[in-house]
Amino acid sequence: MISLQGFTFNPVRENTYVLYDETLDCVIIDPGMYEAEEQNLLVRFIKEKGLSPVLLLNTHCHYDHVFGNKFVYDNWGLKPQFHQGELRVLQAIPGYLPAMGLQYELSPEPEVFLPETGKVVFGTSELELIFAPGHSPAHLCFYAREDNFLIGGDVLFYNSIGRTDLPGGNHSQLISSIKNNLFILPDNCEVYPGHGQPTSIGFERLHNPFLQ
Repeated sequence: MISLQGFTFNPVRENTYVLYDETLDCVIIDPGMYEAEEQNLLVRFIKEKGLSPVLLLNTHCHYDHVFGNKFVYDNWGLKPQFHQGELRVLQAIPGYLPAMGLQYELSPEPEVFLPETGKVVFGTSELELIFAPGHSPAHLCFYAREDNFLIGGDVLFYNSIGRTDLPGGNHSQLISSIKNNLFILPDNCEVYPGHGQPTSIGFERLHNPFLQ
């Protein structure tokens, strides 16, 4: 059984997730820590639980989801893993972030890129990869089938969807990703998004105004 802990970090209130199982191996997904206080919060949780970080995953590489990549690498030696189509998104960050008045420690680049389908394994658990582009060019979601929850990144939100006005965004592609790749999951699948509160596949299928 996978346990999940969420944190909300940085000026744009991004959700960072730590997943772990009974082996105490853990996965850090979309580390958004921006200030030392946020970094300390993550470290404290990992130490208090006795966890061993073994994977660093990014759903996609917009700045708010990778702020903490360098910190995770410095502390646990983990390089991020994401789809290769997101690499140019990561590499673009230093070119625009200073103009937004934000600091950024350069993220290491992956040694391992994730495919569109397949799985990642940690401890005795696995996460299935679901390719869901549209908000960004090669966005991945991570589905814990046995525990029936989805780490959804910025694809599907409570009563909303990811924005598509950023470089590499595509509205029709995003709608297609949600309807064809996410709405095939069970209605009671819990969705943990990159921003805001959790939701479920069934609720969004019935009520999301962008998907009717």
